[in-house]
Amino acid sequence: MTKSKIFLILFLSFLIGIFSASFWDVGFLNYFLALAAVMVFVLGYRNRIGVVIFFAILFFSFGIWKVQSALENVARFQSQDGIEFSGIATVVREPEEKEFYQEIIVRPEDGKYKILVQGEKYASWEYGEEMNLKCILKKPENFSPDFDYRMYLAKDKIFYICKKPQVMKSMEENSGNIIFVGILKLKNLMEKNVNRVIPAPEAALADGLLFGGNNRLSKEWQEKFSRTGTSHIVAVSGYNVTIIAEYLIWLGILLGLWRPRAFWFALVGIFLFVAMIGFPSSAVRAGVMGSLLLWAVKNGRLANSYNAIIFSAVVMLFLNPFLLRYDIGFQLSFLAALGIIAAAPFWEKYFDKKFDALGILETILLTLSAQIFVLPIILYNFHMMSWLSVVVNALILPIVPLTMLLVFLSSVLGFVFFPLSVALGWAGYVLLRYETEVIDFFSKINQASWQTEKFGWKMVAGYYFFLGGIFWIWKRYKNKSGKLYEK
Repeated sequence: MTKSKIFLILFLSFLIGIFSASFWDVGFLNYFLALAAVMVFVLGYRNRIGVVIFFAILFFSFGIWKVQSALENVARFQSQDGIEFSGIATVVREPEEKEFYQEIIVRPEDGKYKILVQGEKYASWEYGEEMNLKCILKKPENFSPDFDYRMYLAKDKIFYICKKPQVMKSMEENSGNIIFVGILKLKNLMEKNVNRVIPAPEAALADGLLFGGNNRLSKEWQEKFSRTGTSHIVAVSGYNVTIIAEYLIWLGILLGLWRPRAFWFALVGIFLFVAMIGFPSSAVRAGVMGSLLLWAVKNGRLANSYNAIIFSAVVMLFLNPFLLRYDIGFQLSFLAALGIIAAAPFWEKYFDKKFDALGILETILLTLSAQIFVLPIILYNFHMMSWLSVVVNALILPIVPLTMLLVFLSSVLGFVFFPLSVALGWAGYVLLRYETEVIDFFSKINQASWQTEKFGWKMVAGYYFFLGGIFWIWKRYKNKSGKLYEK
C-alpha cells in the first residue's frame, strides 16, 4: 500500500466521520470505535494494514468529535435566548441591503460570537466601524422546513439576531484591517465606475461577474438566471475560478508569456479576483479549489489530483465542520472540482487540443463535467432543474472571461482616463447584452425548467452511488484494456 493511498484512506475516514455526525446522531459510536481501535491495535500493530485501520478509526472518530464539539458550542450560546446586549460591536462584513432593512454583521468586544443586526435600510455603515449597540438578542428561527437558517448562520458563528436595535456610531477610528478597508473602498469605487459607463440591467450583471453575487440583479432577472441554469456565473465557486484562470493563462500566452509564467500570471489573477470581492470565506475557499485545479492542469496531472482536492476539503472542515452540510458554496466548489478531476480521463483520452486553440470546447467539457457532479445538490437545495442549462452555458461561458476583462479594465481606467473607460465599457456592454439576450430568450421557453420538490436526500445518495458505480466500472475496464494492450 503506497503512502498516497494511506493518506487518502485517512482523509476519507475523517470526511466520512464529519458527514456521519452532520446528518445523524452517531455520538454513541465513539465508545464502540474506541474499543475497536484498541482491539485492532493489539491484534494488528505489527501489520501495516492493521496500523492503517487503527488510524482510520481514529480519524473517523475525530471527525465525529469535531461536529459534536461545534454543535455543543452553538447550543451553549443559543441557550441564552432573549438576553439584553449593551456595548461596543464592530462591523465585520460589508453590510448588505435587503428589501426593508440593512443586514449588518457585527462582533462584540469579547469576539466569541457574531450578531446579525437588522438596521435601518439607508443608514451608512462600513466594514471596521464600531457601533454602540443596545438590543435584545434572539436566537435565529427557521422560516422553512427545507432550509435550516439557524445552522446556516451558525456556520459563520452568527448565533443571535437583533431586530430592533438602538444604534449609535462610535467616535473611535475604523478598527478594521487597514489593507482590507482599502480593498473594499477600491472595490466600491470600481463598482461606481462600472455603473457610470454600462446601463442596467447589464451593469448589474457586470458587477456580479466582477465582484461576485447576484444581489445586484432584480428579482425578475434572478428568476431568469435560475430558469436557465446560469446563476453560477455570478457566484464564486472553485469551478468558476478555474475557468477564469484558464482564460488568464490563454491571455498571458497571447501577451508573450511562456506557459509556466502564464500559470503564475493566472494565479496572481485569482488572488486579485478574491481580493476585489473582499476576501469572503466562500471566495477564499473557491480560490483554493481553483488554484489546486490550475496547478493540476499546469503539471498535466488533472486526472490524479484527488488527494490535493480532498486534503483541501479536510483542512477547511477541520477549521469549520459545519461547511459540509450547511454551506452550499463549499458543496458546489468541492463537487465541481471533483467532477472535473473524475471526468478528466474521459476528455483527455478522446479530446484533441489541436482542434480547440481558443479553449472553447475544453470550457464546455469542463462545464459539463462539473454540472454532472453538482446537479443533485442543485435539485435538492433549489428544487428546480433547467434542461436548457448545457445549451445556454455553451453559448455564454466562452465569452464570460473576456467580458470580465473588459469590465475590469473599464473600471480601472475610470480613475485615470475616462474616454477609454467608456470605450472599453461599451465593448463590454456588447458582450453583456449578448449574454442577457441569450438568457432572456431561453428563459421564456415553456418548460425551460422543471420543479423538483420531491428530490430528497435519498435520491441524492442514490445518484452519487450510481455515478460512483459508473466511474468504478469504467476504471476497471480501462485498467483491463491497458493490461490486454500490454500483452
